Amino acid sequence: MDKQLQHIITLRENGRLEEANQLIVELVKEEPENGYYQFQCAWTYDLLGKENDAIPHYEKAIKLGLKPEILLDAYVGLGSTYRTLGQYGQAKRIFEQALSEFPEAEHVKVFYAMTLYNLNEHSKAMEILLNTVADTTNNEGIKDYRKAIKFYSDKLDQTWE
Repeated sequence: MDKQLQHIITLRENGRLEEANQLIVELVKEEPENGYYQFQCAWTYDLLGKENDAIPHYEKAIKLGLKPEILLDAYVGLGSTYRTLGQYGQAKRIFEQALSEFPEAEHVKVFYAMTLYNLNEHSKAMEILLNTVADTTNNEGIKDYRKAIKFYSDKLDQTWE
């Protein structure tokens, strides 16, 4: 990582968001085809609460290409940003894309479930959350009942006599 970008990240980490944003915007202007700079710019806009400004930078970063671990973060950032703006269909599309490329990304499943909730797809949202909890928890009680939780995850409206 170059010194200029490291300085910007340090500023951001130290809460100097406006300063970090001004510098990363300049860096993006100098190298608009650098996907990693685009991603960092989007992230900084997000932290400033400027979600609408973040979106084009996330989109361009994804389009330009990123290393897999950064691409996953870009998908989460973009999908989450769309969700917070009430653009639930767009958020759903992004999270589905992320999960098609990174099916084991459990944290993406949680954001996807939140989006499904916003789209009134409550049963599917609960199924995803229950399975994610059952698959990822270290809590002994949940581990003891993992099989039952997974069994009922897609049968929440079903009753037995």
